[in-house]
Amino acid sequence: MTEIDRAAIEADENTKLESLKASAVKQLETVRDLPGLEAYRVEFLGKASELMRLLKDVGTLPAAERPIRAAMRNRLRDALSRIVEEVRTKLEGEALTARLSAEQIDVSAPVRPEPLGLIHPISRTMEEIAAIFGAMGFTIKEGPDVEDDWYAFGALNVPSHHPARAMMDTFYLKASHLNASAGERKVLLRPHTSSVQIRTMLEWAETRKTSGAAAPDIRIIVPGRTFRSDHDATHSPMFHQFEGLVIGRDITLAHLKGCLIDFLKAFFNVADVPLRFRASYFPFTEPSMEVDIGWNRKSAEVGRGADWLEILGSGMVHPNVLANCGIDPREYQGFAFGVGIERIAMLKYGIADLRLFYENDVRWLRHYGFSPLAPANLHEGI
Repeated sequence: MTEIDRAAIEADENTKLESLKASAVKQLETVRDLPGLEAYRVEFLGKASELMRLLKDVGTLPAAERPIRAAMRNRLRDALSRIVEEVRTKLEGEALTARLSAEQIDVSAPVRPEPLGLIHPISRTMEEIAAIFGAMGFTIKEGPDVEDDWYAFGALNVPSHHPARAMMDTFYLKASHLNASAGERKVLLRPHTSSVQIRTMLEWAETRKTSGAAAPDIRIIVPGRTFRSDHDATHSPMFHQFEGLVIGRDITLAHLKGCLIDFLKAFFNVADVPLRFRASYFPFTEPSMEVDIGWNRKSAEVGRGADWLEILGSGMVHPNVLANCGIDPREYQGFAFGVGIERIAMLKYGIADLRLFYENDVRWLRHYGFSPLAPANLHEGI
């Protein structure tokens, strides 16, 4: 192609594009805001615009003209795209400046009144539990949420083939290095606070061994978070539990029953609350008992009606558990029990769904919350 032919093609293309350029420049002067800019972009750069039609028609041109005309049309498209982005940046800056000016805070305005914060029902229930058992001479023990399976299962007389060790029931972790003392043991989120009972008995046995003197009897409660693979109206993957443990020389089943009866009477504030101790099975206690409380299924009132509701498990500490912790079961014995904190809170305060405890609905919290200025106190002795 000669230079004359190329110049003729460029001149012809300029004539075709000139009116489009002029229209684009004139229309740009009318753009005042972002919606107007978007309309401008659609008109001149959108799929249905004149420029896009010209670019699509390049394939129908003679081969000699195609690269020349395509390059000129692409240059116009790129130029318009740059202009649109420059104007967009300018308009966005102006919009942000106007918004910041309109949203200035008046620091001299009076404080907006907020309702007084309230104690969550779970926290309140734990305070009440601590007050009741504190009056009985119990102390509070705590332990780690992440345990190895010896503390969580092995020491509690739960063999390796027990279903509680299955992945479907327990949250195991691929992090055995979290507990260097665990060695090759599996690591998991504790499914119950019983592991703290094991730690306490081990410490107690070590104290007796090193001091050579008789240590005071164990009398503890262990509140805390526990984790299991359950989730419905009455179960949650994370829930709260407290367990009790008493170890001594002359501890009997009668002491366990008396302790639980006194606790439930004080907690539910029902002097004649009906209780039923029903034989059951737990690998870490022998004999074992489920404790049912009398209630009315229709009204959910505790101590009334002819229905029974299971609320906790209990029993005498299994001799194997004592032996695993270095305590001679021929000399010492004790009892243990476990209670779901959410379960007894739901029963006491008339809460129908366990999941409501964790949804953080302010309306629900204002209804069921407790004043921080009225802490839990045991008004009457045990």
